[in-house]
Amino acid sequence: MNLDLSAFSLDHVEARDEFLAAATKRRAVLTHWPHPLTGPHGEALFADSAWLGPENASRALVIISGTHGVEAFAGSGPQIAFLRGPLSQALPPDTGVLLIHGINAHGFAWQRRVTEENVDLNRNWIDFTQPLPDNPGYTELHAHYTPASLDEATLARCDAAIAAYRAQHGEHAERVARSTGQYTHPDGLFFGGTGPTWARRTSEAILRQHLSPRTGGRRQTIAIVDMHTGLGPYGYGEPICNHAPGGERVRRARDWWGDSVTEPLLGTSSSQEKTGLTEFGYERALAHADIAFVALEFGTYPPPRGARVLRDDAWLWRHGDPRGPEAAAIRQATRDHFFPPHDDWKEMVLFRSEQVYRQALAGLARA
Repeated sequence: MNLDLSAFSLDHVEARDEFLAAATKRRAVLTHWPHPLTGPHGEALFADSAWLGPENASRALVIISGTHGVEAFAGSGPQIAFLRGPLSQALPPDTGVLLIHGINAHGFAWQRRVTEENVDLNRNWIDFTQPLPDNPGYTELHAHYTPASLDEATLARCDAAIAAYRAQHGEHAERVARSTGQYTHPDGLFFGGTGPTWARRTSEAILRQHLSPRTGGRRQTIAIVDMHTGLGPYGYGEPICNHAPGGERVRRARDWWGDSVTEPLLGTSSSQEKTGLTEFGYERALAHADIAFVALEFGTYPPPRGARVLRDDAWLWRHGDPRGPEAAAIRQATRDHFFPPHDDWKEMVLFRSEQVYRQALAGLARA
């Protein structure tokens, strides 16, 4: 296998340029989705979608990068490598591929996980006409997760409060409080929003454009791989499935991707149960199709390091200056956590991604 490390970029503009060049060379149908805001240097921002294969294919593989903006540095590379490589040149009959690149364009440009609304897109896919989910643990710990100062004494008090909660309620309960999703503190961590974000609305528009119900012909079968980083062992790609345990969609995911598929709702994953996941939104948007959705999560560094970079990023945007002297170091630390700048890690990402894409195409061919 030829592992093309040049598919990765350290700059969001360069990553987009390489994606567009690879998609154009492959003669993909490209659509550009302009973002209303700009990047840190005043540059225009876009999400992009690329379609390969027959326009009315009844089978499709969807590959998403940038749900958590800064993680697009890792997700973009395998998308570009796929476009450059042999898998994209010989698709199975009646099969298309939809690549969604940098969907959280603002987070990608500013090297944040969240959107311009400070929303975690992977908590934003709830039905906002219904009562919002409650997370009392987050409410109790919010001030300690997002301190107003990063001085040593303040951080020590916050760490002690979090440790005390963990000792009283258990490690799992603290993880749920921190990252399951919260809808009460717009300036906090893992905020799910008060309505659909630009990135969610754009995702829905992309799905309508390319994967709307077909009139006549076969029922659609769709494999979805949402690229993520930050949880699990260094470099390992874990296919995480949040479909209802025991259901047809989980069965399909296991048939396509094998026994490495994990399920947070059964406690087999590096992740845990969460609200408002992209998977749930895609289930609703693609209710007319037979789907299987996995988040392909690549491990980086231990969770305490991730907690620190998210805390510092939240401080920068709440109390600091995103263009000030502290910003560059905080942005780089965030990018390096979610996109380790090491060739061994990148090689693992490329190898596993190609394997998962190949498994998906083989599964679709059998469907």
